[in-house]
Amino acid sequence: MTYCVAIKLNAGLVFLSDSRTNAGLDQISSFRKMMIYERAGDRFMVLLSAGNLSISQSVREILQVEQIEDRGDGPPVTIWNATSMFDVARVLGSAVRRIHERDGAALKRAGVDFNVSLVLGGQIQGEGMRLFQVYSAGNFIEATSETPYFQVGESKYGKPVLDRVLTPETPLDEAAKCALVSMDSTLKSNLSVGLPLDLVVYEEGRFATDKVVCIDENNPYFRMLHNSWGEKLREVFDSIEDPAWNGGVTDVPIRVDPTRSRPIKKITNPRDKLI
Repeated sequence: MTYCVAIKLNAGLVFLSDSRTNAGLDQISSFRKMMIYERAGDRFMVLLSAGNLSISQSVREILQVEQIEDRGDGPPVTIWNATSMFDVARVLGSAVRRIHERDGAALKRAGVDFNVSLVLGGQIQGEGMRLFQVYSAGNFIEATSETPYFQVGESKYGKPVLDRVLTPETPLDEAAKCALVSMDSTLKSNLSVGLPLDLVVYEEGRFATDKVVCIDENNPYFRMLHNSWGEKLREVFDSIEDPAWNGGVTDVPIRVDPTRSRPIKKITNPRDKLI
């Protein structure tokens, strides 16, 4: 399994992925889940992938040369000549469908689901930044100001901090920190996600970036973040008042009459009804 997160902000984009792939306890390997496509001054794009490794690798391979018909009379559209990120997402969706046409039936006969999840984000000269999530059928959705991030893979462990912290106005460095905390929470709770991590931060309107880093277990910033987050969580937890069951002085009693429901009923003998 894996975990990837991409965040779209007013100031730019943040991409983070792990590198663990496993096919059982005895088959754990490292494969990069991130691809960076850059033509300085013209376009900058990042692709994150999760799901079946053979499918995602095949999609990434043919994406370099995949073409779709132009909606006008122009030449075929590729990721290198597309004039919008929407068209790049269309090319990516076409690549996914092409792999499904090639391998889908054979995978089904072998009892393997066609499972791939992709996140594509970036900026092309002439338009703003855009972020898409692409599904196994090649269809896709786009991030909005209400939902400024996408996750693929083991998303549940790292989602709460993203929901509580991120807004479109969040600064890039703060969003990068938030993504790393999200990843740290996932690493803590799921063995199928592992180091090293790939982190990319893109500033709006640059069409290039030099903020590309690989984070392993010896990275001083990530070690500090891991230790600090655990310590601060414990401090905040300890600062919250325990529930007072037997009265006492408290401004926040736990035993109060609920407005709409009653406490759950006890069953005390075989004749009691469940409902």
